[in-house]
Amino acid sequence: MFADNKSLPPSYSLNISVLSQLFNSTTNSYKYLFFSALLDILERNLFDCELISFRELVVEMLANAWYPHVFFKLSFGKQDQIATKLDQLNIQSKDEAITRKNILISVINQYNVDDVINSLMRYVPFRLIRPFFAEELQGIKDYSINSNVTKLSTQLFEQKKPLYCFNCENYKLIDSIILHPEWVNYIRENFLIVKGWVAWEWLNYMQKNNSNVPNLARKLFPLVQRKSLAEQAKYWKLIIEKQPIKCIYSNNILDKNSISVDHYLPWSFVAHDQLWNLIPSIHTVNSSKSNNIPSSNYLDKFINLQHQGLVISNKILSQNEWLRYVDCYLNDLKINEPNDLLKLELLTRAYQQTFKPLISLAKIQGFSTNWNYREECG
Repeated sequence: MFADNKSLPPSYSLNISVLSQLFNSTTNSYKYLFFSALLDILERNLFDCELISFRELVVEMLANAWYPHVFFKLSFGKQDQIATKLDQLNIQSKDEAITRKNILISVINQYNVDDVINSLMRYVPFRLIRPFFAEELQGIKDYSINSNVTKLSTQLFEQKKPLYCFNCENYKLIDSIILHPEWVNYIRENFLIVKGWVAWEWLNYMQKNNSNVPNLARKLFPLVQRKSLAEQAKYWKLIIEKQPIKCIYSNNILDKNSISVDHYLPWSFVAHDQLWNLIPSIHTVNSSKSNNIPSSNYLDKFINLQHQGLVISNKILSQNEWLRYVDCYLNDLKINEPNDLLKLELLTRAYQQTFKPLISLAKIQGFSTNWNYREECG
């Protein structure tokens, strides 16, 4: 098994140590934006894509950079040209909807970005995967790096297993990357952690270039319109109707008409509303808990409540409706069979394997990880 970075899950076949070095000694924003774009494109395509064009990557990079540049005038670094490229495109809108990324991508796609592609893709795709071939590239002159990385990524695609190779042998004619399927699987299986790791590296880089900017983390990413939790609340109300349930924090019996749906791992960390991370609580708990992560003392109670909900919902819902609700459990907790969700021991193991690296990463990122509820706080 390869040695791994402390924030990234290990792999028996992929070099996670090299992955963790991709952003070492980085002097501009391009690598961060490129890798984030790659992750976003994979997620949007449900990890069912191997070839990604330079154009698609550049449009995604510009969309990711537009928000912190236009709204907050953040610096991307003295040597960085991303802000200049955005200014040249002059993408303007008084409509707040443009802050939604899908709309922003549609807007950027209407522009001629050939010049930006030629500029940003001249070095970044080649230099990003350079660490995979550190041994082979020793002593190679800088002007030969692109051509050598192009050849090595193809020749050693199955031996070194770089993130990707290219769609042409002549590096000057390349316009797409071809992702290694094993890396696609790794990213899919560990998406939340990999995404969080890249966001943390990006935050550290931007902090160096914007040291006096308060609350920087909230200024790096496009505004996300929080979705209603009505469907998740409906799920828990059905369960409460069938069996009394206690709030795991306050120990109060929950009233289905006055529950608050709580993100156990805070939304500001996970940035999703998946049911496997949501439980009912009393309103005072939710306001008191804020963006903190509960003490480990609550984890067993949380898992037991999730198990209780899964068992009851399995009995009262139709099979198709139940499978729709639990699909996110299967995917994100890496549980193979739906019926395994009903086995407390298997569910506990899956939660512990999922939560341990996520909570470690949250702690590194500055989230409080030892929150306890006190009635006087509410």
